[in-house]
Amino acid sequence: MKILRKILNELFKINEGINHIVGKIYFPKPVKLIISMISSKESMFDVYEKLLQKNFDRIDGKSNIQTFDFTDYYEEEFGKDLLQKVISFEKLIKCENLAGIKIITNDLENYILENDTLTNKRNINLDPGYITMDKFILASTKNGPSRIYLNNGIYAEITLRFEYKSFIPNNEHTYSNYKTAEYINFLNSVRQKYKLELRKDQSDT
Repeated sequence: MKILRKILNELFKINEGINHIVGKIYFPKPVKLIISMISSKESMFDVYEKLLQKNFDRIDGKSNIQTFDFTDYYEEEFGKDLLQKVISFEKLIKCENLAGIKIITNDLENYILENDTLTNKRNINLDPGYITMDKFILASTKNGPSRIYLNNGIYAEITLRFEYKSFIPNNEHTYSNYKTAEYINFLNSVRQKYKLELRKDQSDT
């Protein structure tokens, strides 16, 4: 053990005038916040867009609404004829804030629930994530084979990766609703906007 410790000390010792090959730490650039909304009531989208803007600043992109008929997972809670809409936010965030944002959106899901004494069910499902130049990440409260733990009971997965000038499904676990041309095209457009924002930030510094 003493010999191993001595070898490690020699490997990592920094002497003046000598360059050692060590891993350099790079901190990630700010990322583009995305939030998906799923509900059986289209009117909920407008309600929650206002709530989300109060928490995360101005919305700068809105997808078209697409029918969410890829699974019956949410039917018992929300009913049938589900709809989905995805929005992006102007203010960039730190990627390490994703778990905290997921906790906030979980609390916001219950905003109208407290007044809904007839059903006592959520009116909407909110899934936050973010876009970088090479991937689309989603947060979740559930573990899974392609998810990693963040903190405070929140997990994350790479849902899409960017290759050949477009986002593509990362693996077989990618949800079908993010494989549609409608949302692939929307997220590509958000990535392009994000790319320009990074260039602007770099030129301003």
